[in-house]
Amino acid sequence: MLAIGAKAPDFTLNDQEGDAFNLSESLKQGPLILYFYPKDDTPG
Repeated sequence: MLAIGAKAPDFTLNDQEGDAFNLSESLKQGPLILYFYPKDDTPG
């Protein structure tokens, strides 16, 4: 878990269309907001 205000580590994942998303490459275009759904795809 990251501390509040900590920088996210670089990662590459596939987006909803199957294209690669890379954090460091996206940050070259300017700031962005990352939002994680910790209970996504869980019952309840």
